[in-house]
Amino acid sequence: MDTSASSALRHDWKTDEILALHELPLLELVGMANAAHRAHHDPNRLQKASLLSIKTGGCPENCAYCPQSAHHRDVELTRERLMDPAKVIDMAATARSAGAERFCMGAAWRQVRDGRDFDAVVEMVAGVRALGMEACVTLGMLKPHQAERLAEVGLTAYNHNLDTSPEFYGKIITTRTYQDRLDTLATVRSYGIELCCGGIIGMGESVRDRASMLQTLATMVPHPESVPINALVPVAGTPLAGRAPIDPLELVRMVATARLVMPASIVRLSAGRSSLNREAQILCLIAGANSIFYGDTLLTTPNAGIGEDAELIAAISTPFRAGDLSSKENPSHQTRAEA
Repeated sequence: MDTSASSALRHDWKTDEILALHELPLLELVGMANAAHRAHHDPNRLQKASLLSIKTGGCPENCAYCPQSAHHRDVELTRERLMDPAKVIDMAATARSAGAERFCMGAAWRQVRDGRDFDAVVEMVAGVRALGMEACVTLGMLKPHQAERLAEVGLTAYNHNLDTSPEFYGKIITTRTYQDRLDTLATVRSYGIELCCGGIIGMGESVRDRASMLQTLATMVPHPESVPINALVPVAGTPLAGRAPIDPLELVRMVATARLVMPASIVRLSAGRSSLNREAQILCLIAGANSIFYGDTLLTTPNAGIGEDAELIAAISTPFRAGDLSSKENPSHQTRAEA
């Protein structure tokens, strides 16, 4: 196995190359991805991020997977106005106390509108940064002067997922073009804000579509600093409510392939993690994921519970054997999986 080749930064990936990696025998794929991961990251470091819906429901976009779309009227979801900045900052402080380093805020908007609501988001970002946390927002499409203002208050990253391949995109969303998404990403990048950009698998796309989405990301210069890999969480009332869950190994393959083509990026094991058992999650971490979202809910869909995550982190830390002292009796013992 050529580990040097698998850890090199490239921006000239072809879809066929990525597809070939994805289709390698699983053990070979995971082994290569783990080598690339170790070349660029501390393999024992796991970042925890917390995600909060700061404005819920009523979005004019028609994303087929999303319960927040105003087009999906059969979804049982309570619409909520934009939250008060002071409350959001308090919740960020609570998340920090629970071990989160990054606080992500999502608003169900098609695009950012200047005025009181945007002013409130700017206040939230400044407040989260003042806590010493990374701050990430997802607000829809963004104009240059808005990106500039967010950069001025220290926004760490802007989340704007591609969702799927250019070829499959029109079967999932018709109210916003793929180019609209790319334009927003370019605007964000031009003001020095990091990109948080990934996609969703399990929506009916082909494996080639998955490779094509990764090709779009992996040919960006630089690569997105953060790449969330999501598995569809079917929600009653949405067009994709009847989709069968993916095999967990499909998520492992996607994580491993993302790691190989973007070896220096943070790969975030995101939506769909609640359906994975502990061992499947650990396999994703071995394959190159080095961040999880921490908390019971991801915007409006279920996530693994904090207690389950504590067990996961304990499982990947140095184990105690017969005769070892408990952690309470041995305060010098520190887990190697950092939060």
